[in-house]
Amino acid sequence: MYFGKEKEQNSDRTPPNQRVTTGWPVLHVGNVPYYEKDLSNWDLRIGGLVDRPTVFSFQELLTLPEASKKNDIHCVTGWSKFDNVWEGIATRTIAEHVGIRKEAKFVMVEAEEGWTTNLPLEDFLAETSLLAYKHNGEVLTPEHGYPFRLVIPHLYFWKSAKWIRAIKFRSENQQGFWERNGYHMYGDPWKEQRFAWD
Repeated sequence: MYFGKEKEQNSDRTPPNQRVTTGWPVLHVGNVPYYEKDLSNWDLRIGGLVDRPTVFSFQELLTLPEASKKNDIHCVTGWSKFDNVWEGIATRTIAEHVGIRKEAKFVMVEAEEGWTTNLPLEDFLAETSLLAYKHNGEVLTPEHGYPFRLVIPHLYFWKSAKWIRAIKFRSENQQGFWERNGYHMYGDPWKEQRFAWD
C-alpha cells in the first residue's frame, strides 16, 4: 500500500506509534459507492431523539451555513496526515436545525454498504466536527466519501464515516460495524484505543 512521502515526526502532533504521511491512503471494506452527477436520489436522514426529524437533499445541505476546519487526522492502521482543510457543514448546525432532545447522549452514524459507527454526543458536537464535502479545496472523491463524510479529527479516523446517509441521536451507546468487530468503542489516538481490549 502506498502512503505517500513520509514527513518528519512531530511529537506534539503525532500520537503514539503513528507515522506521518503526505499521502492519503484509501482504506475501506466493500464497494465504493458511485453516485449520479446530479445526486437527485441522494439524501441524508436525521432522526432519533430530535424534535424535528429531517431528510436533507444534497442541495438542501448546501444551503446551510458553511464551515471550514483545519486539523490533523490519525488512522487506526498507524498513519497520520497533518494540516487537512475541510469544508462542509458543522455538526452543531445540523443539531440546531433538528433540535436534540435532552435525553440524547450518543449518536449512531449510518453509511452506505451498511456501515455504522457510534459516538458520544459531545464528540459529535465538538468544535472541530463537521460533515465535509471538500478536502484541501477539492470536492471529495468517491474513495474518500463523496458526497459527504463525517470528520471527527480528535478520534481515530474510522469514526469519520464515509458515504454517510443517516444520523440518529440515541439515549444509549451501541456498537457500530467496526466496534462489533473488535475496535474500541471510543477510539482516542492519544491513548491508543485501537481495539476493544486497549
